[in-house]
Amino acid sequence: MFRAVEEVLEAQPTIEGAGVHLRRAFGHREVPRLDPFLLLDDFRSENPAEYVAGFPWHPHRGIETVTYMLDGRVDHEDSLGNKGSIGPGDVQWMTSGSGIIHQEMPKMGDSKMGGFQLWVNLPQARKMSDPGYQEVADRRIPEATPARGVRARVIAGELAGVQGPVREISVQPQFLDVRLEPRAEYTHPTVPGHTVFSYLLEGSATFDEQAADRVDNGNLVLFGDGASVRLRAGERGARMLLISGRPLKEPVAWWGPIVMTNRKELETAVEEFQNGTFLRHGNPRKPAPPSAADAERAAHSYK
Repeated sequence: MFRAVEEVLEAQPTIEGAGVHLRRAFGHREVPRLDPFLLLDDFRSENPAEYVAGFPWHPHRGIETVTYMLDGRVDHEDSLGNKGSIGPGDVQWMTSGSGIIHQEMPKMGDSKMGGFQLWVNLPQARKMSDPGYQEVADRRIPEATPARGVRARVIAGELAGVQGPVREISVQPQFLDVRLEPRAEYTHPTVPGHTVFSYLLEGSATFDEQAADRVDNGNLVLFGDGASVRLRAGERGARMLLISGRPLKEPVAWWGPIVMTNRKELETAVEEFQNGTFLRHGNPRKPAPPSAADAERAAHSYK
């Protein structure tokens, strides 16, 4: 059974970090509709003033952040002692677990910055696990050709016998960067019960059996349940992120970069960040702690 288009979301302008202008495809307002996924940000820009301020030192707990670069570079450093730079085609899949503090500072490439950050929830049993990350260079990401006129970079999961390099993730994700030639068609198999969505990066495509509703660049398509997704590219072809994962079906308590399963866990995390006991591993950093009023305004709880 083909998955029906359940909802189309247009990415909305927002500002994060120290003043980074980006477009948010979904966030806390969409919880739990995209469970286990929490947020997707599109930070493509040709104006350095919109991104050079970056994301100075800040904490994470209870989630995984996935950064996928298209243009430019992001220099990163964290409280575990990791330090490096990810560039075009590279992926960083960071597991915050019990707590990590890091910074991400964009560097332009030919005045262009392009990439995406996805937040993936961790199950309650792994919220306080050891932090770590998988960093995968562009050259290590394989490509699959599942149908004529279709190419896909396989970052996580498996497609047409090709296994992605990011592995051992709790929600069993499939993370693909798919390109379709003009008017190409492809029926993509999916795991029934898993959440599946697509985000258009270039061109346009349709996703229903009648090819009636065209979706353009900068829009996210959330699918209903089923065994496959039907893709048809428009006249200019299409490029899209195609992402799926196993829903956790657990409560979500969310304050800024910290996501737990109940208010008490969330309050504990914020208190530990404020008093300097947040980190179980690595060297503590000292970014400005949030005030109690900030924490209250930013906190969200969902069942």
